[in-house]
Amino acid sequence: MDTQSLQAFLAVADHGSFSLAGEQLHLTQPAVSKRIASLEEQVGARLFDRINRRVSLTEAGHLLLPRARQILVMVDDSRRALSNLSGDVAGSLTMGTSHHIGLHRLPPLLKRYTRAHPEVRLDMRFLDSEQAYQEVLDGELEIAVVTLAPVPDPQLMVVPVWVDRLRFVCAHDHPLAQNATPPLTSLSAHDAVLPGPQTFTRGIVIDTFARDGLQVKVALSTNYLETLKMMVSIGLGWSVLPESLIDDSLHVLDIAHRPIERPLGYLVHKSRTLSNAARSMLALLDNQRTAFGHGDTPNTY
Repeated sequence: MDTQSLQAFLAVADHGSFSLAGEQLHLTQPAVSKRIASLEEQVGARLFDRINRRVSLTEAGHLLLPRARQILVMVDDSRRALSNLSGDVAGSLTMGTSHHIGLHRLPPLLKRYTRAHPEVRLDMRFLDSEQAYQEVLDGELEIAVVTLAPVPDPQLMVVPVWVDRLRFVCAHDHPLAQNATPPLTSLSAHDAVLPGPQTFTRGIVIDTFARDGLQVKVALSTNYLETLKMMVSIGLGWSVLPESLIDDSLHVLDIAHRPIERPLGYLVHKSRTLSNAARSMLALLDNQRTAFGHGDTPNTY
């Protein structure tokens, strides 16, 4: 069972399309079909149903899917382990991060990294934190630098690096802005604009209100904090935003309540063999962690 056929299988399964899989793999559609046909011959079963231009996994395809991911992760781990023997910091580093962290936390660190390790090809992917978590679990990402989940998956090593202080904000002409120190209960009476319902940040906010027996009236949602900022500034509702995003376009609400904080940091799969390129990136992140007072850094990856 060759890895190229397995890569084609995963690409078709992920995209639900032979043509899109070809674009991802830089192959023609007939070349992808040939690899799938070869794999089906090897396993002795049909892996995809093709009905009215729709491509879906058969029962055999569903059975093979997690095993194919595991095989390719094991092959990649073996390659990295052998490459690491040279001690060189080179090759490719596949790293995911959220848009907010990528814009406001990582730039100085990435600048130092690329100057120190010019031989590394950095494959940066901007994703929602929740998607990045899953891609680390699936072996698609070597490292993710994201908002950390309240309850992380036990298969992951999760390390906090920064703490984001979130502030309640609204427009300058919003009714809430007329009260110098509005209570938390007053926010429940007004529409909120927040990140999507499946995001860690949304969960932190909802839980904060729930602990006081309060509910939140969410009128609009988006996972892009810069878009949330715009929506708040034009009066569509109140929100919570990191202090780094707040400027004169927003009114900060001095809520008589304990601060809302969210941890930001990195995660890697405990069972994955990390490349020298990844280890060097984690060393920089751990230095940031020490600078922000999070105590001792882990000494194993």
